[in-house]
Amino acid sequence: MIENLTLVEELKALDKKHFIHPTSSISQQQEKGPNMIIAEGKGIYLTDITGKKMIDGMSSLWNVNIGHGREELAEVAKEQMTKLAFNSCFSSFSNEPAIRLAAKLAQIAPGDLNAVFFTSGGSESNDTAIKMSRHYWLLKGQPNRQKIISRSKSYHGVAMGATSATGLKPFRDFTNSPSPDFYYVDGFSAEALRAKIEQEGPETIAAFITEPVQGAGGVNIAPENYFKEVRAICDEYGILMIADEVITGFGRTGKLFGMNHYEVAPDIMCFAKGVTSGYAQLGGVMFSDALHQAFIDLSQGTLLHGYTYSGHAMACSIALKNIEIIERENLVENSKAMGSELLKGLQYLQEKHSIIGDVRALGLMGGIQIVKDQQTKEAFHPPLSPRLVSEAEKRGLIIRAVTFDQDTLVLSPPLIIKKEEMNKMIDILDETFTVIEAEIN
Repeated sequence: MIENLTLVEELKALDKKHFIHPTSSISQQQEKGPNMIIAEGKGIYLTDITGKKMIDGMSSLWNVNIGHGREELAEVAKEQMTKLAFNSCFSSFSNEPAIRLAAKLAQIAPGDLNAVFFTSGGSESNDTAIKMSRHYWLLKGQPNRQKIISRSKSYHGVAMGATSATGLKPFRDFTNSPSPDFYYVDGFSAEALRAKIEQEGPETIAAFITEPVQGAGGVNIAPENYFKEVRAICDEYGILMIADEVITGFGRTGKLFGMNHYEVAPDIMCFAKGVTSGYAQLGGVMFSDALHQAFIDLSQGTLLHGYTYSGHAMACSIALKNIEIIERENLVENSKAMGSELLKGLQYLQEKHSIIGDVRALGLMGGIQIVKDQQTKEAFHPPLSPRLVSEAEKRGLIIRAVTFDQDTLVLSPPLIIKKEEMNKMIDILDETFTVIEAEIN
């Protein structure tokens, strides 16, 4: 305890001294302390330690799909922790929640994705997919298939392989020694993928990794036939297709998985975030029957890949209950319906405010391009979106700015959001744009 300080002052001082925040400005934290200290969550709302109530317009990090404060999940966690919180799943040990969750995921996943490897989150999932795809080709006697292709503006996490697969260059520049054998193509052109494969040689390509909708890259929605063309190209050249559904899974886009929109089934699918709605740390990778059978037939000895918390019993119990709630409350359908309301709201804002360029949404993932001129799409320098985020926060709405070679606001409220709550969110954005436009004019 630091003497003679209020609780807020004490926590801010301790935060600055001891807590290095993920994906945050260290200098800003040291100057101002934490942006907010969140004390409570209920439904679509978060309340900070001072009592200020905010709409969580980002589902925290795209992931609190069923909303905050769901007592059912707390009860399931307590019950499972009382019985068995954790046991190692190394050396073929197992537990019922992990087995039941793997079976449930096989039931609801696209295509013939029927085998699951569990992780603790999205970065681990994408690292695992990359590593296992290369391992697959070793087992198949094609060791030269080691290259990974991803899309421009893609984001796949911050573990070493996931960072190297990320198409947003600032993330790769964070380290002075990124992993080799990663390549990037235009995120909207299937022919660019074909050209890169031909350039590098199909016999050297292990996999193509893609998000169904790019999240951290600015909520970028691919052209209508893009993924069908990509699937055909991967099949033509014998390349594995990895779908990164870390953000888009479990109803976020208005379908259970993002790839369902495009009627495409990948060979490998990564998930995390919405599988537990953030109530526990859990992720995983799903493999097609063909890949799983290859592992069964060709593997010898120990599979030398695993995480301490792979198949964590308590986390898997929470995931099972979370999926049950998504199904019971028809949250995928609500995501689709409220996604339509979100897009209508964004289009209304676009017509009203001259600094809004393109707007897009798929389910409850939305993006707003900020421009100086709607016709020419001339950008602000520096980007204006961080100012809009700050103004929205003052008015009770948490959203996010994306400034990697763009100026974009992104939002993804919980799947439980109601129409009146969506209208309130749009009203706050309307007020926010009005204030900022008055300032810049």
